[in-house]
Amino acid sequence: MATEIRVPTLGESVSEATVGKWFKKVGDAIAADEPLVELETDKVTVEVPAPAAGTLAEITAKEGETVGLGALLGSIGAAGAAAKPAEAKKSDAVAQAAGSAGAATVKEAEAKTAKIAGESPIEPKMPAAPSAAKIAAEANISTDQIQGSGKRGQVLKGDVLDAIAKGAPSQPTEAPAVPAAARAPSSEGDAVREERVRMPKLRQTIARRLKEAQNNAAMLTTFNEVDMKAVMDLRSKYKDIFEKKHGVKLGFMGFFTKAVTHALKEIPAVNAEIDGTDIIYKNYAHIGVAVGTDKGLVVPVVRDADQMSIAEIEKEIGRLGIAARDGKLSIADMQGGTFTISNGGVYGSLMSTPILNAPQSGILGMHKIQERPVVVGGQIVIRPMMYLALSYDHRIVDGKEAVTFLVRVKESLEDPERLVLDL
Repeated sequence: MATEIRVPTLGESVSEATVGKWFKKVGDAIAADEPLVELETDKVTVEVPAPAAGTLAEITAKEGETVGLGALLGSIGAAGAAAKPAEAKKSDAVAQAAGSAGAATVKEAEAKTAKIAGESPIEPKMPAAPSAAKIAAEANISTDQIQGSGKRGQVLKGDVLDAIAKGAPSQPTEAPAVPAAARAPSSEGDAVREERVRMPKLRQTIARRLKEAQNNAAMLTTFNEVDMKAVMDLRSKYKDIFEKKHGVKLGFMGFFTKAVTHALKEIPAVNAEIDGTDIIYKNYAHIGVAVGTDKGLVVPVVRDADQMSIAEIEKEIGRLGIAARDGKLSIADMQGGTFTISNGGVYGSLMSTPILNAPQSGILGMHKIQERPVVVGGQIVIRPMMYLALSYDHRIVDGKEAVTFLVRVKESLEDPERLVLDL
């Protein structure tokens, strides 16, 4: 008896996914719990394990298709069972239908085949998926004007996002919106050297959320610089003992995360968010740590970082970093952040203005440590300096609060004993 492979529960507010990649082909032997297929959601990539051992008998959902929760992805047959090709099934069904029809024409038999297979070539177009309808309504676009890629022409969320990206015209309103300009065609010589690929769902979500943050928040960035000598000296002195005791390397992120949680206690507006006409103050600190992967930027969350030691923070960041690189982050790992830290310095960035991770009201940008001449006690000395950038939502955070927050982070890093003494 065949075992069905279905889309699992993907987490809160996630109702559909895109089939990214099948790791097995029809006819391949499968072990129980072996990864079978990769699903891309708005928030994370999820691997679906085999519910049983056997042979992959059928792949129902092809790569690139959008599927809902509980949708059938394929089936597993008994070990060693030969997979029956889809075309062979169709031919058998046609023959069966033709035989039962007696004098029925081949066309009638094929119609019965469609009925047997549960298909209907004359079925009316399905209404747009709820998520697609919601995004289309927000963008003031009619789904009737969009070519659907789902079953029976159903318009899916990805179709609406594609239409928006291509500049689909909005419905008439009191003040008609000007449609985005269509992409100018490439010259004949350039066109043959271009490659067009569909944007992954995760990248679509990243693009949409970053643009929403720019459109919705009154975003502003303030800068400061920090002398990293004290932290670097402390790290050099204790890194071997630290790693031996805790089983994890002592990096800079533990110090920065701890410094941020201290500053958030003093300036709670940076740890708050706007909900309509209300402000929600978070009496906890779930710190998002931006991680670059080959599929895009993800922001796993260190929960209750304000209650952790530097060692506990380093362990959790290490776990999340490995999971992110291996594509094994769970939905729970990505949700609930109240503030984000982004380290562009690992790529060599000297200064940048990070974009808010909505609905959060603040994000700290770390940068490259670079030796520079600075004045200390009236003397010019060489110090390892880092520029810090705090982007914040000016609707909720005043300039004074933003500057004070960044100064508190700077003070903690330049005198790391303050972190230990909770000062």
